[in-house]
Amino acid sequence: MRSTGKQYGNITIRAFPYFRYMRVALIARTTLHTVPGGDTVQVLATAKYLRQLGVEADVRLTHETIDYNSYDLLHFFNIIRPADILKHIRPNKPYVVSTIFVDYTGYDKKGRKGWRGALFRLLSPGMIEYVKVLARYCTRKDGIASREYVWLGHDRAVKKILRRAACLLPNSESEYRRLEKAYGIPKKYYVVPNGIDPEIFQPRPQIPRKNDMVICMARIEGIKNQLNLILALNNTAFRLYLIGNPAPNQPGYYAECKKAAASNIHFIDNLPQSSLVKCYSQAKVHVLPSWFETTGLSSLEAAAMGCNVVIGDRGDAKEYFGDMAFYCDPASPESIRTAIQAAAAADTHPDLQCIINSKFTWRQAAFATVEAYKAIV
Repeated sequence: MRSTGKQYGNITIRAFPYFRYMRVALIARTTLHTVPGGDTVQVLATAKYLRQLGVEADVRLTHETIDYNSYDLLHFFNIIRPADILKHIRPNKPYVVSTIFVDYTGYDKKGRKGWRGALFRLLSPGMIEYVKVLARYCTRKDGIASREYVWLGHDRAVKKILRRAACLLPNSESEYRRLEKAYGIPKKYYVVPNGIDPEIFQPRPQIPRKNDMVICMARIEGIKNQLNLILALNNTAFRLYLIGNPAPNQPGYYAECKKAAASNIHFIDNLPQSSLVKCYSQAKVHVLPSWFETTGLSSLEAAAMGCNVVIGDRGDAKEYFGDMAFYCDPASPESIRTAIQAAAAADTHPDLQCIINSKFTWRQAAFATVEAYKAIV
């Protein structure tokens, strides 16, 4: 069958007919739907747009029984959850990993309080993650998908996955460089950017902006740093809306946020993407002062909708936003407040929406993912 070529940005898809016969299992954490996060959006959107390219993409969860022989390729997500991946590795079955390599070290060593903070300041990043997994298992908050993880330990488990992977799919060059530096294993990789769904996130110019309205769309947990955001904006002229459910493993953090919040701070349960459109359209500023983000999907969505975005200065987001965002030190409420004030007073960067819609969409991510699949199968 003769292949055809189509150009999408800088990506050429040459073999659509072949991919109509490819089946891929996208395997993600058990709580993908019950505890939604950025990876939930990434997995579901990737599957949606892969199907539009002719790939039979099935989303499977790590606790499910999977008929591996019915798939040409396995596609894992979240290298920071290696036990989930180890369970499903099979001889002679190629796999790729969307690494989503979040570094919790800054929060664990500087943001955590009490005995956990004191303990984690003594441990290496890999040992911290290992202790967390065992603690969640012992308190019955989560299972351990693979017993092999227990005796390998966190770092050795990650290295085993990296060595055997056909290739890696980081969200940025920066993410891959961090991963290679952390584990010392050079690997073939394809950058697959995070994105937005332009079918949902289209600007609504008819809705007036409110310069005093600031929103933060994220699960409420320590690494997202809502407590310091609250301390930054308490009793100011801004109205802050924290949109997201509390993380099930951090009820104490949510309680601390509620206790600290002044009357100008408002809590809203998690909203579906379609319902976020109005919030993004009304707010002048979206802030995600995380201790670490590989990208921050809500920052991309907010920017595409015309918000000015404030982002923590750690992680990989600068590769996406460059000088078109406002950056803050997550450890400093004063720095967070100063960045928000600057963002509220500034006009929207004229090129930001155009760049996001041309480079950072889930359709573009699917094209890049297909290029990786083509090189493997």
